[in-house]
Amino acid sequence: MNICIPITEDKGLQSPVSAHFGSAPLFLIADTESGSCRAIANANMHHSHGMCQPLQSLAGEKFDGMVVGGIGMGALNKLMASGIQVFLSEHGTVGETVTAFKAGALRLVTPERACHAHGHGHGGSQ
Repeated sequence: MNICIPITEDKGLQSPVSAHFGSAPLFLIADTESGSCRAIANANMHHSHGMCQPLQSLAGEKFDGMVVGGIGMGALNKLMASGIQVFLSEHGTVGETVTAFKAGALRLVTPERACHAHGHGHGGSQ
């Protein structure tokens, strides 16, 4: 299974999970079975607040779920409308996040769990 995780820098499974989905500089597609990873630049990271286009930088990529440190309501709604399940990571690295995902220990992000303002703490790193 492939999952997509916003990261702050590409260090493979040691990549830090970004606390903010839309402004993460990179996305990492991680294969939960093989552990292989591939980073993709977020060409849409400098968007106005509320104008995140979460699938623009990921067009044509194949993944089964999104795992985030934090995400705004607009991006969450767009991903959910595309049929993509979004999970919350409270782990610092991609490796820890993949392990938790495989164990079924990550919670689905619901509208109640989406960020309503920036500048507050999240799971994961900034």
